[in-house]
Amino acid sequence: MHHILVVDDDPTVAEVVTGYLQKAGHTVIHAATGEAALAEADRRRPDLVVLDLMLPGGIDGIDVCRALRATHDRLPVIMLTARGDEEDRILGLEVGADDYVTKPFSPRELVLRVDSVLRRSAPTSAPPLRAAGLALDPTARRATKNGTDLALTLREFGLLAFLLRHPGRACTREELMREVWGWDFGDVSTVTVHVRRLRAKIEDDPANPALIRTVWGVGYRFEEPRHG
Repeated sequence: MHHILVVDDDPTVAEVVTGYLQKAGHTVIHAATGEAALAEADRRRPDLVVLDLMLPGGIDGIDVCRALRATHDRLPVIMLTARGDEEDRILGLEVGADDYVTKPFSPRELVLRVDSVLRRSAPTSAPPLRAAGLALDPTARRATKNGTDLALTLREFGLLAFLLRHPGRACTREELMREVWGWDFGDVSTVTVHVRRLRAKIEDDPANPALIRTVWGVGYRFEEPRHG
């Protein structure tokens, strides 16, 4: 059983999502505003947040996601966006959402997406990974660079782990989406945004990345810098 925080001001949507998540065995907490969402996140410490970007009042979904990342950097966030609002979706990913579902959506699809994210957020017994001053411990879900902790989201951690396991190999965006997100189809710009966020956290110069290299027309490749 997991505790899921559902943040949506539409009572019908909230009721349907809550009902399906409860049937799947989860405990659901509901908040209708950004202020209430942040208060519940601090008080209840949920395992995952389903967050609508369009919220009433002074704190919208983008603000909530940004605030959650500042205080709960490992908390998975699935955002709900209106179909066609690509700019909002990209912005949501930029501020730290791990996944998204577009409205109108199938409640069953949302439950499957929630379960997939929760499975991938669970600690594993995989061995530690090390390269170029980076160290990842999948069991503790901890990442460091030169001994300093890195605040990586669920997807950023999974993306870096996959690249470290396949050094020197050109990985397509479709492959990364399948292996890290668990999607067989979807908008590959999601991968692009997460690579950009990850570079900002691990590269000495994100504008000229030396670790995660772009393979034009293909995807990305992890390389250890050559010295001398």
